[in-house]
Amino acid sequence: MTKAMERAVSGKLLGRSQLEDLVVVPVFAFVAALVLGALVMAATGVDLATIGTSYVALVRGSVGSINAVSETLTAAAPLVLAGLGLALGFRAGLFNIGAEGQVIMGGLAAVVAGVALGDMPAIIALPGAVLAGALAGAFYASIAGWLRAVTGAHEVISTIMLNLISYRLLDYLLRTPLIQKEGRADPISKAVPDSAELPQLLAFLDPNLRVHAGIFLTLAMVALAYWLLFRSKLGFEFRASGENAVAARFAGMNASLTIILAMAIAGAMAGLAGANQVLGVLDRATPGFSAGIGFNAIAVALMGRSHPVGVLFAGVLFGALEAGGRQMQVDAGVSIDLIAIIQSLIIVFIAAPLLVRAIFPWGFRRERTGEGGS
Repeated sequence: MTKAMERAVSGKLLGRSQLEDLVVVPVFAFVAALVLGALVMAATGVDLATIGTSYVALVRGSVGSINAVSETLTAAAPLVLAGLGLALGFRAGLFNIGAEGQVIMGGLAAVVAGVALGDMPAIIALPGAVLAGALAGAFYASIAGWLRAVTGAHEVISTIMLNLISYRLLDYLLRTPLIQKEGRADPISKAVPDSAELPQLLAFLDPNLRVHAGIFLTLAMVALAYWLLFRSKLGFEFRASGENAVAARFAGMNASLTIILAMAIAGAMAGLAGANQVLGVLDRATPGFSAGIGFNAIAVALMGRSHPVGVLFAGVLFGALEAGGRQMQVDAGVSIDLIAIIQSLIIVFIAAPLLVRAIFPWGFRRERTGEGGS
């Protein structure tokens, strides 16, 4: 076992190279994405003054006021939650790209539970709705885990299919009498009662400030994910299986159980992201309520290098891009699609750290010959 693998499995402090991959590469990837984004705008006829105005608006719309910070945190919370789930799967060697479907199932279950528990006190209704979202996401993801463990079906294929199933299942269930809002013919759920909603944190300042108590749930899940990965036996098994599944089996670890548990926990996190949206922001479920959170979370997990703290910062960054992008559109007239381009460029650079090192060689320490050997 190499020293790098020993550090990864034991959870000891990262070496300089790993620290650069976790911190320096994402920072340079973000800078490079902004530069290329400016070049894209210039190539489409946007003048330099407008480019400058758009990036100023990006900053102002993300952190320039209390409302901007509120919108950034509101957008970041579900991205971090879903990203944590994906990061756990990546650490276990599983490429779970089904977070979108798990978000949908979790959000729908949270709405159903919230409506059903609406007559109960908030101390029962809110935790019940949140727990329902987590359990639904865990169950939905564990289907792919079970298929991988028992039949060998690759989780990429099965989670893609489960994503597609979730879209149609949502459309169908939103038209059933149990879930559909009374008097409506379109697919929309009943409203979540106040007792099951995540309370707004800054409503006493301005009712339009949407940041809610889900941010505390998000921080708690970051701490839990860190403890699970680096301080628990189960997390050790996840990381060992991710580094070398064959060696983990020879060490006596139950590979099938590890796969199912890793997928279930990942799904629970994504389910919490869905619950966060419907209980804290939307108050109901509609077609497309997930808004691509599960797919954007893949970028968040990659940028965070599958480390809980990294995922937290990456989620806040992507939340800032989303919030600031709306301000760019208002102030500079730049299309919101530019934010999608910047996010995609970040993913490209994150996925190719050697390219980042080649573009910014002065930002990295040169490896000495023979350093980091076995």
